[in-house]
Amino acid sequence: MTAAPTTAPAATPVRDGAAAEILVAAGILLATLTEAVAGTVLSLGRGDVMGDTHATPDQFAWLDIGYTTLKLIGFMAAPWLTARIPPRGVVVVSTLVMGMACGIAALTDRLDLLVALRAIQGFAGGILLVGGQAILFLACPRSRQPVLQALFAMGAVVAPATIAPAFQGWLLDSQSWNWIFFSVVPLALAAAGLLLIADGPMPAATAPRPFDGIGFALITVTFFCVTCVLSQGSRWDWFEEPRILWLAVTGAAALLVFLAQQASIKGRGLLDVSPFASDAFSFAFIVSFVAGAALFGSAFLIPSFALSVLAFTPTEAGLLLLPSGAFFIGSLLMVAFLIQVRRVPPFATMPFGILAIMAAMWMLSGSTAESGAGDMMATILLRGLGLGLLFLSITLIAFGTLDRRNLAAGIGLFNIGRQLGGLMGVAALQTLIDHHVAANAAVLGAHVTAGGPMLIERLTTTAAALTAKGLEEEAASRAATSLLGRSVTGQSTVIAFDTAFNAVALLFVIAAPVMIGIKICLSRRRMAHAARYRRAGSEAR
Repeated sequence: MTAAPTTAPAATPVRDGAAAEILVAAGILLATLTEAVAGTVLSLGRGDVMGDTHATPDQFAWLDIGYTTLKLIGFMAAPWLTARIPPRGVVVVSTLVMGMACGIAALTDRLDLLVALRAIQGFAGGILLVGGQAILFLACPRSRQPVLQALFAMGAVVAPATIAPAFQGWLLDSQSWNWIFFSVVPLALAAAGLLLIADGPMPAATAPRPFDGIGFALITVTFFCVTCVLSQGSRWDWFEEPRILWLAVTGAAALLVFLAQQASIKGRGLLDVSPFASDAFSFAFIVSFVAGAALFGSAFLIPSFALSVLAFTPTEAGLLLLPSGAFFIGSLLMVAFLIQVRRVPPFATMPFGILAIMAAMWMLSGSTAESGAGDMMATILLRGLGLGLLFLSITLIAFGTLDRRNLAAGIGLFNIGRQLGGLMGVAALQTLIDHHVAANAAVLGAHVTAGGPMLIERLTTTAAALTAKGLEEEAASRAATSLLGRSVTGQSTVIAFDTAFNAVALLFVIAAPVMIGIKICLSRRRMAHAARYRRAGSEAR
């Protein structure tokens, strides 16, 4: 499908170009930080919010579902909006809406209002991420994109994966979850202010498409069903629960109808697939899907392991990932230097990033219930290094060949792929952990033989220790049995998490050959097209 032609950028530079670019980059970085903080607020604050809102797990799930669904819709709607409104205006308004929604959320504990506000936050976050990245590509020279995209990745990828959890853990332990939402307000105001005072050339809106109401409704149903299935499937044992089955069927049907409807209106609908005409974008889109699963999956596993197995506080769990943020940022800047100054091809750093992530997750699979932050730190730092080597390269490969007519559409599709990959990765890991905890407990329990000498010795020793602390003999015996059961469950959980860490490493073992094969196929397709073009040219002459 083809995009509408582009109008000329409408802006006259008033201040120095470099100063304007700095203001724009700083404003967009702060805008992405608002989404990073708002988007991850429930990762550590889940229990606090549930307690204050008196929500059941089913009711609380709507906070996640509303945010993620509307964020995906925002990714899809952003290209249409930036075609009708100058991208700077889109980003400024969406950032202010994010700040307003977070400010109101900080003042209420009504669950229904919080669900509505989370949906608004998700929609605004999806739009500002697409619009902000599009501005950097359209308003700034291509020669400086490696550094600019590294800065953008710091807010869009590094912050939610490393910095935001540490910040939120500290606020949860020292204040309350409301302060996490409050903290977004000054960030949003500062971001909007910087973007408004940047006088440099700004991209103008392109010739608008008509609004595709039918397509918008169909993709909304699709994203809602997909989000519900992936976020809640593990809790309900997937398709054993009729509601999950019906949601999956409805989502699949809505997607098929949406694709058929988009094909029938031939380029005038909501979906712009023209970026896939670029082999580089097609390859990067597939890699982003896998990388999203690794990023979101590891960001889910490490804090969960620290909280549930190592009994870390929210602050300690958040600080566990913070040092890897420095390595993540350092590797982003290193890759930007290599590409921008040394002219290294972006593809060159990807294998090193994949190997580093695989090695880090394999090393984490050796963690035990006795592990501490020091034992895990080397592997967490290696993970940060690998993510930096991977993500900037993917971004530059994906968007380096797109023009301004389909750039926003490409950024939206790329973000949808990464988000869906992350949802699938987390859902698969959660299911793997749930199943392995039960299976491991059964296996370990089978080796706890009633009347066995080792069991009797363990129970006797534990009961004697409890009796010495003042418990009566009968109560001490019951407590010893209970503690043994908790020990079996705890060890089962450790083994399950170690299996999940290994699964993330094996993801790349399986995906790497597939990605190489896809790259070869895309290269052959490009050469075949070039050969046909040359033949057609020679016949015309």
